[in-house]
Amino acid sequence: TKKAKTEEDESAEVEDGDKQDSGEKEVEEEEDEVPSLPLGVTGAFEDNSFASLAGSVSENTLKGINDMGFTHMTEIQHKSIKPLLEGRDILAAAKTGSGKTLAFLIPAVELIYKLKFMPRNGTGVIILSPTRELAMQTYGVLKELMNHHVHTYGLIMGGSNRSAEAQKLGNGINIIVATPGRLLDHMQNTPGFMYKNLQCLVIDEADRILEVGFEEEMKQIIKLLPKRRQTMLFSATQTRKVEDLAKISLKKEPLYVGVDDNKETATVDGLEQGYVVCPSEKRFLLLFTFLKKNRKKKLMVFFSSCMSVKYHYELLNYIDLPVLAIHGKQKQTKRTTTFFQFCNAESGILLCTDVAARGLDIPEVDWIVQYDPPDDPKEYIHRVGRTARGINGRGHALLILRPEELGFLRYLKQARVPLSEFEFSWSKISDIQSQLEKLIEKNYFLHKSAQEAYKAYIRAYDSHSLKQIYDVNNLDLPKVSLSFGFKVPPFVDLNVNSNHGRRLQKRGGGGGFGYQKSKNVHKAKIFKHISKKSDNRQFSR
Repeated sequence: TKKAKTEEDESAEVEDGDKQDSGEKEVEEEEDEVPSLPLGVTGAFEDNSFASLAGSVSENTLKGINDMGFTHMTEIQHKSIKPLLEGRDILAAAKTGSGKTLAFLIPAVELIYKLKFMPRNGTGVIILSPTRELAMQTYGVLKELMNHHVHTYGLIMGGSNRSAEAQKLGNGINIIVATPGRLLDHMQNTPGFMYKNLQCLVIDEADRILEVGFEEEMKQIIKLLPKRRQTMLFSATQTRKVEDLAKISLKKEPLYVGVDDNKETATVDGLEQGYVVCPSEKRFLLLFTFLKKNRKKKLMVFFSSCMSVKYHYELLNYIDLPVLAIHGKQKQTKRTTTFFQFCNAESGILLCTDVAARGLDIPEVDWIVQYDPPDDPKEYIHRVGRTARGINGRGHALLILRPEELGFLRYLKQARVPLSEFEFSWSKISDIQSQLEKLIEKNYFLHKSAQEAYKAYIRAYDSHSLKQIYDVNNLDLPKVSLSFGFKVPPFVDLNVNSNHGRRLQKRGGGGGFGYQKSKNVHKAKIFKHISKKSDNRQFSR
């Protein structure tokens, strides 16, 4: 499946080729504004075909690029490959779908090739990805690029067999694609892992790596790696945290390559984007009608929580609307098979959370539906980055908003996202509300699942960062619960959430609730028993 997937993956980037015709003017204008890029490095009228790299890039790499079917560089590739071949450090801002994977892979492979790296030299290049899915994709592209090379390369990520990875590392892997957590684990605990000869570190989707909570791991990794190396940092959005990471990882004078700076819009051009205003109680009916009408197309639907994805997956399949689902609570193998299944399908519906969304190169998605609101404009931009990828990519995005949430459009406007209101004929909405309520009442499993999903929706809403727009106190709970199939809303305790959610609230002083105290004491006891047992076991071995 890997092979099939990489070809599919690439097909989304295949059209990246002829971008330069339209991009020529922009490059020219940008050159005036970016003094760090002399025209000699990437001149506005320079040849942007891959063949023009013949002097500086090896025959083997060019053959690989050719086999993939690429002839011309995209803007980010044109601007960054040459400086990277010269050994510069780079901080690049590029939209998802701009062809940045090859922009860092080509120079990385060349570096290993020119230094004649052997397995005994250990690891020369490390590429860090925020999620396992993205790591697998990058690895897929690398695999094709390495077709005519002899160097070793491998994939190191959470969820796969650690001891097998350790063994491979001991044998020597020249180019590694990894997720930060597992990489750090090997750096600290795998004696055979030799990274003292590291020449190049690539951090892909840096903003996302930090968002997923790998900030500490990144600091540790950078501390452990040799200082004398080339570093490439790619990020779709520039945040304060990304700047901090750039400070500690990049050398003094990195080259800043911005591809989207002069663009009018922050999203890709071939994307038709719109929103529909829908009251809470009609949300599911609208979604159901929309999915049913478009079931011959390829759609991705975004939810704010794993529980919500799980429930809608079970419900829609139960009422004969086949859908797939990817969310964080699934095992890695399940996520992978679903991902490939959706990639290779002609049509289909994939329900997912944001974790699943970032950077995934799923070819030809017709519609991105945002059923639950994104956390902020950045998240919106990344979600819709799944469609209209590559050069002639076409796609549509639909954002479903409650009337109280229309203020979000202001934020999108500030972030240069063009949106228009889609017309919906409400008379055509299939009214399955009463059947839905009966089903949720009668089917024990769906009832349980709907309850969890409803609670997760409220809690996600409560932890929203844009409080002035997404105010949990504005939610009409009976109406919200209708869209989950409940006549009476289930109880949700938001204070319980404050322990797990993003906002940690200090408990008020004074005598807490008695039962809570006794519960904690009881728990402590259980833990003591377990640890005693395990201690004894350890010594009796």
